[in-house]
Amino acid sequence: MGLIMLATTHRVADGLLTWQAWDVLRSADRVLARRGQPQLPYLREAGVTVEIAEPDEPMLLAPALVSAAAAGTVVWVADPGGDEELMRRVGELVVQAPEPVDVEVLHGSYDLPGARLLDLVSVMDTLRRQCPWDRKQTHATLVPHLLEEAYELADTVNDAEDIDYQALREELGDVLMQVAFHARVAEERTDDTRFTIDDVAGGIVDKLVRRHPHVFGDVTVADADEVNANWEQIKAAERAAKGTEPSALDGVAMGQPALSLAAQLYRRAVRAGAPEELYAGLGEDLGAELFRIVRRAQDAGEDPEAALRAVARAYAARVRDWESGRRD
Repeated sequence: MGLIMLATTHRVADGLLTWQAWDVLRSADRVLARRGQPQLPYLREAGVTVEIAEPDEPMLLAPALVSAAAAGTVVWVADPGGDEELMRRVGELVVQAPEPVDVEVLHGSYDLPGARLLDLVSVMDTLRRQCPWDRKQTHATLVPHLLEEAYELADTVNDAEDIDYQALREELGDVLMQVAFHARVAEERTDDTRFTIDDVAGGIVDKLVRRHPHVFGDVTVADADEVNANWEQIKAAERAAKGTEPSALDGVAMGQPALSLAAQLYRRAVRAGAPEELYAGLGEDLGAELFRIVRRAQDAGEDPEAALRAVARAYAARVRDWESGRRD
């Protein structure tokens, strides 16, 4: 005898329950659920007799469940939301009951890793339909927000010795939201350019598997340098398969900050064996001088963007100290 509260998650397809849950459902004296409980069709298809609770308000339902549990084993198929109010009321009644009543919470299904991403997709869908601001956004209007969130994420890891992991987690969420937002906007297209968040995820999964044959295939590599070399060869083969003339500069984002852009262009050119004279004749203006500094930094194995950012942050700290001293 006793009451078993069967909990399930809405992030797993209805009807996919553990063997223990099915065993309890089939052996219980009574199984009850609310009308419209998403598990109902699957329970009935499996031959489980389910009674519909009437009324189903927690204050009225809880006494009925506790009373029934005193006479046999009763399973309550809880709503995916958790039925917290009902469970709280049942707990109060069990404490007050003249005869002991066993209450057990049995999880019939569990969230898989990444399951909360389904909630993000659902929330973005709701916002796109119901929020005036979210509804009017386009890919173009969202780009500045994506860049801003990416820079805020970068700020949280600038000091590798003292990372605020709570802030990092939050900033990663903001970037992830931008990805989901773009995918939701693209989902509204009505031609063959339409794609969904599943297409986005599927595309990157396929690419990662394809470019890591030493993990998912039978290729053997000695070190990270060989991994990088294989990566570049695979990318070149992919471009050739698309019928495009391959270039060492393919994939370089020309809209990135100029310092990191120059560093990436130079790095790619050196890797491709670009001749020395390509760097000559750039001029003697400030831009050319900056490019020469970038080149010198790359040849020394340093990241010019990170180096300048570190000095800028140090300068910012000095300015703040100076301002503080003036106020004092």
